[in-house]
Amino acid sequence: MCVNYTPLSKNAFDEHFNIPPPPGDWLPETWQDYAAPIIRPDTDGQPQAILAAYSMVPKQHIPPGVKRFSTMNARSETIGQLRSFAKYWNAAQLCLVPMTGFFEPNWETGKAIRYRIGMRDGAPFAVAGLWREWSEPDGQPSYSFTQLTVNADDHPLMSHFHRPGDEKRSLVIIPPAEYDAWLGCKNPEIARTFLKNFPAELMSAIPAPLPPRKPKPEAPSLF
Repeated sequence: MCVNYTPLSKNAFDEHFNIPPPPGDWLPETWQDYAAPIIRPDTDGQPQAILAAYSMVPKQHIPPGVKRFSTMNARSETIGQLRSFAKYWNAAQLCLVPMTGFFEPNWETGKAIRYRIGMRDGAPFAVAGLWREWSEPDGQPSYSFTQLTVNADDHPLMSHFHRPGDEKRSLVIIPPAEYDAWLGCKNPEIARTFLKNFPAELMSAIPAPLPPRKPKPEAPSLF
């Protein structure tokens, strides 16, 4: 499933979401444990942008000796059952993850080709997410999030990604007209009605291979 994406830039928050961007900085591409902006309701129920770590259980909060497992994505079918997500799903701690594209591998040539998936018109969009709060050793709060996914075996676009034989999955894209309803939803059963595939005709996918890694410099000779 999705392991990295391009978050929304600061100057696009006011234009697309009518809210200011969160304080702080984030990188042009988000990977596991990276800080990136999410949108959640504030204490008055109004949309608020904050920075959060991409992984429901970030690396720094995994106890020593405990094997790590990915919490970047949450399956809609089991989100109410798994310990990493259930408490926050049942509390309807829903958020939006704003972005301009996400990346998936296509194996139809026999090897993985990285594709960037976004909106056909190039507009920013938002993915359904779930957030939680942590208490740091200095007493300050921090935040983390996961992205929600659904089965995409029959989706005209998303069914082309991931290894042959693997289940096809897609992030849940929330239409702009439903942003407020998703953020304001307090009933997890009603929230499930939002978890569906986005129309393929409104999406695009183009090859976006990673640039080649720079070779490490040779160590200087000692002789």
